[in-house]
Amino acid sequence: MRIFEGALVLFSLISFGYFVALNAVYLTFTAIAWRGVTYYRRAREFSGAEEAFASPLTPPVSILLPAFNEEAGIVESVRSLLALRYPELEVIVVNDGSTDATLRRLTEAFDLVPVRKASRAGLPTALVQGSYASRKHHDLWVIDKENGGKADALNAGINAARYPYFCALDADAMLEPDALLRVAKPILDDPDLVVATGGIVRIANGCRIEHGQVVDVGLPRSPLATLQVVEYLRAFLVGRMGWSRAGALLIISGAFGLFQRSVVAAAGGYSTTTVGEDVELVVRLHRYLRERGEDYRIQFIPDPVAWTEVPEDIRSLSRQRRRWQRGLVEALWRHKRVTLNPRFGVFGLVAVPSFFLLEIAGPTIELVGYPAVIAGSALGYLSLTFLLAFAVLAVLVGAVLSVSALALEEFNFRRYQRGREAARLVVMALAENLGYRQLLTAWRVLGLVDVARRRRGWGEMRRRGLGYAPARGESRGR
Repeated sequence: MRIFEGALVLFSLISFGYFVALNAVYLTFTAIAWRGVTYYRRAREFSGAEEAFASPLTPPVSILLPAFNEEAGIVESVRSLLALRYPELEVIVVNDGSTDATLRRLTEAFDLVPVRKASRAGLPTALVQGSYASRKHHDLWVIDKENGGKADALNAGINAARYPYFCALDADAMLEPDALLRVAKPILDDPDLVVATGGIVRIANGCRIEHGQVVDVGLPRSPLATLQVVEYLRAFLVGRMGWSRAGALLIISGAFGLFQRSVVAAAGGYSTTTVGEDVELVVRLHRYLRERGEDYRIQFIPDPVAWTEVPEDIRSLSRQRRRWQRGLVEALWRHKRVTLNPRFGVFGLVAVPSFFLLEIAGPTIELVGYPAVIAGSALGYLSLTFLLAFAVLAVLVGAVLSVSALALEEFNFRRYQRGREAARLVVMALAENLGYRQLLTAWRVLGLVDVARRRRGWGEMRRRGLGYAPARGESRGR
């Protein structure tokens, strides 16, 4: 009995300490984010975006769009890219062995014809079966290749890219018209220092989309998707803003990132042996550049927006989050030698250890902590004061952080302008820590199990497509 009591108390104390550390990090990042986002919003008025659009010095960009069985939304995504305001760009869609009508939809929509497109042989990829150009848009190319996975498709796009910078996107993402200009602004300001930037990803479910553009922002009808709106705002505006300001941003979303092509190619391109190729590349870029003693910056920019569709069913969301956790574990474990190594600065001394503790070990600590504290309190091993303090840390502070992220969005960007939408988001921010967060935690633990079992593959996500329009009378959740 004493062993059981000691184990409950120990697990409870470890879990309590984990929540103290987690909330301390996010409270600090929230303060940093408020200052950083507010400064950015004010500076944006004098950022010279129009001058950058007109300047011949603005570097051209290759947009890479890997696609596997994306017939539902591929045409809308490409249309949004062709409508971007940018001086010079090319759009390269890489059809990664799709078995659906992805290539046929592209051919019909953009009048594709076979061509011979020159490609570098720098990064190994699966066999390229053909290339196509659009008769309607001279800056649209499609590469058709055997299936090799998203990372392999991106490497094929890098080989085919003509320009010194490339923008990697998800096939189910749409950029706002000025998003590429805004995400490229740090590179324009300091091209010798900035090697990669990333923008914010927002949720398109519930929005009205016409001709590849979001013309009316709204909340999803699905409560599950609406909870993800809150989650995304907190993760991007607080988490990534905080790590970016610390000079140790480890994640640029695969849905929207801009990179210097030569540096990525020199570092070996995207890894094809992990499902988290986006985080693995950014971690490897940090390591590659620091090992060579080079000055550089990798930045998150809070304003450039990529809109994407998120899962609206439990099964798809579960697969997505388990995959994300696998990718994070694989990436950090591959580069574990940088952990606590002074040679790698804040990246190695702070960021990587924090991710190991809070993002990898944390879910298991949290999942065990809930029943341990409840059982310990019920059996009288833990005081009522401890139980209340734990509840404050585990639930109340999390709710405050979520509401703060919403306030940060509302005061600085205000994409959700209807009062009832803002009220609904506040309700979701308060509610997500009672059920949704614990569900995500359980999936992340299952992601660790998947790593231990060496599970591979992405799994499928049910999509309606970004061009989906509700039937007459169907609510969009506003």
